[in-house]
Amino acid sequence: ANNDNNPPRTYIGKLNMNKLVYLAGAGLLAVAATSLSYDSPAAAQSNRDIVVTGATIASGVARVPTEWFAKRPFMQQPRLSPDGNKIVVRMSNQGRDYLALIDLTRPGSRPDFFMAANEYRDAGDRTMGAYRFVGNNTVVVTVASREVLGGSRVDLTRLVAYDLGTKRFTQLAWDGSGGGASNILDIDHAGEKILLERSGFQNGSFTGNEVVEVDVKTGRYTMVQRPNSQIGGWFADANGVVRGGTSYDPDNGRNRIMYRSNTSQNFRTISNESDPSFTDAGVRPQFIEPGTDMGIAADNKSGFTKLYRINMSTLEYGDVLFEANGYDVDGVRTNFNGDKVTGYTVTEARARTHWIDPVYREIQGLLDETFGAGNAIIGSSNAAENKFVVYVAKANQRGSYYVYDTVSGNLGLLGHISAQITDVELNDVSAFRYRASDGLEIEAIMTMPRHREQTRNLPLVIITHGGPFGPRDEVAFDNWAQSIAEAGYVVVQPNYRGSGGYGANFTKLGRDDGFGFRMQDDLDDVITHLAAQGTIDPNRVCMMGWSYGGYASARAAQRNPEKYRCTVAGAGVYDLAMMRAFDATYLGRFGKNYLSKGDADLASVSPARNTAGRWAPIMVVHGVRDRRVPIEQGRTLVSRLRGAGKTEGRDYEYIEQPQNTHNLDYEDVTLEWLAGSERWIQRWNPAYIESDTDRPVPVFGQGGGRSAARSQ
Repeated sequence: ANNDNNPPRTYIGKLNMNKLVYLAGAGLLAVAATSLSYDSPAAAQSNRDIVVTGATIASGVARVPTEWFAKRPFMQQPRLSPDGNKIVVRMSNQGRDYLALIDLTRPGSRPDFFMAANEYRDAGDRTMGAYRFVGNNTVVVTVASREVLGGSRVDLTRLVAYDLGTKRFTQLAWDGSGGGASNILDIDHAGEKILLERSGFQNGSFTGNEVVEVDVKTGRYTMVQRPNSQIGGWFADANGVVRGGTSYDPDNGRNRIMYRSNTSQNFRTISNESDPSFTDAGVRPQFIEPGTDMGIAADNKSGFTKLYRINMSTLEYGDVLFEANGYDVDGVRTNFNGDKVTGYTVTEARARTHWIDPVYREIQGLLDETFGAGNAIIGSSNAAENKFVVYVAKANQRGSYYVYDTVSGNLGLLGHISAQITDVELNDVSAFRYRASDGLEIEAIMTMPRHREQTRNLPLVIITHGGPFGPRDEVAFDNWAQSIAEAGYVVVQPNYRGSGGYGANFTKLGRDDGFGFRMQDDLDDVITHLAAQGTIDPNRVCMMGWSYGGYASARAAQRNPEKYRCTVAGAGVYDLAMMRAFDATYLGRFGKNYLSKGDADLASVSPARNTAGRWAPIMVVHGVRDRRVPIEQGRTLVSRLRGAGKTEGRDYEYIEQPQNTHNLDYEDVTLEWLAGSERWIQRWNPAYIESDTDRPVPVFGQGGGRSAARSQ
């Protein structure tokens, strides 16, 4: 495969699905890891929670326990070393995460656990975040520390380097660092150095962001770029040259971009525009070719985000490099060195990469032949780009990681994301489109319950994503949807107007009388669509969601109680005027206007301002440590429901989670959310009723099979 467009750096051998296993889930028997204080080993723990159950689950005779969907991933985010001989990966054991080193030259060997993630809930807690190889023998890890400064909880980030040979940690540029000191702009693997952006700290106060070059072996650093009052964050090219910076003013909404062609020039402003439409308008640089002014930028000026060739110095646009019909493009993929674009990424119904590099395109083709189109995603690579970590999953699989050697063709299993579910196919996931009541076409994701023999007139649970503007759901394994479908419900996740990825106009439609009105109609209209098809019974519907999804669920209970048997609202905003006052500080004077409504208008769509009258039964869940949506939102709604004469236990239930944030970071709070939601939904909208023609299967581990369940 050697020609002018495909240099001889990589020979792609015939893909060989052999029995090579680098690390099986059951192979992890004990853990010994260094805690984040770097000086005392954690106690060894057995991995008793790993159970081989695939055959039983796959056969359909048992339901996956709800707690399995709440568990931390057994394995996530594997990264290859430059020489391709080692992998560093985050692994979970009994609900706690560790960083582990896997030696690929010794298949089947036990991983070396060298760092543990502590609980990260209270002031003084410290945990680990992102990690990267720098050279072949050093792993650089982000450490996050939760502190109380000025009476408020803040998170500080730092970097530490772990030497694989000496097994010692080195702090990287901690002295003089402010709130954030972990953003790596460039890596010099040969020199074992990084270009680090960090906020400064001098004379008792935080200063602007600067850039330093850090030797990861010694921790010593030198100044590369001093702070600029107009810059909030810097960017560099693949040669390690700081080429520019960006900033955002939350009070006027202006996004500033400053740029220079080389180090002999001063930085100058090339763009400083606001986006009153809140549709991500404007130029968004994605890549700069080292040593030139040419690059790639994303822009939605045509209505959809496309990738353009661009001169960064003049902002002169060239050809459209990539676009997707009816969807926004996400961004670019680059090679190991970061100096060449290898592909363009887009999320349609599923996420995919359009490879322009012929080697990557050939590798993707071989993987598609083996696993099916769209089921394999190329991830981390070695420096030679002939060995890759590959994520493999159908839309109804939790997923597994493989290591693919393109020279030998060997494809070896690294491990499963879920140690319990492994690679079993669960409930089918697909996309469909429906017309809202005003004619707008909406895309939605549907998860069908695999245990149901009855395929029509099924109960429905609508799960609403957060945001609301920007995020969206896609055809992929979703723990919440799979958990509810496993209990016997059809699950639908509508990408209502305002959701991301469908163009600027789709977002504007969500902002123009969308919040609490048309966006809510979109959720109601999917019931009409599926009922007309005969898939669901329109009288057996519930809704659940978190963040904006929590708001939508509360609004559904208040606005349309005749449509919903019950709702579950997690971490939602229920008094929008109260939230706007909070956001004036959190988002700034400009950012707080993302709803485009005044206080009087917001009151009309605030569930907590309209608690009189009939409501569908609602469960409210909120974390005390939620920094994005304060606990006062949940408490206010519950207080006003009580004040309106609603009865706790019948009309509403309230779960306040003392240890939870806005993110459901830990197994205990996630399980409480999932199990509580399922219990509430089953109470008001049972998955199986007397008139159904089928019956539930038992939960795995509780005995019995399909025939036994039918006889009960």
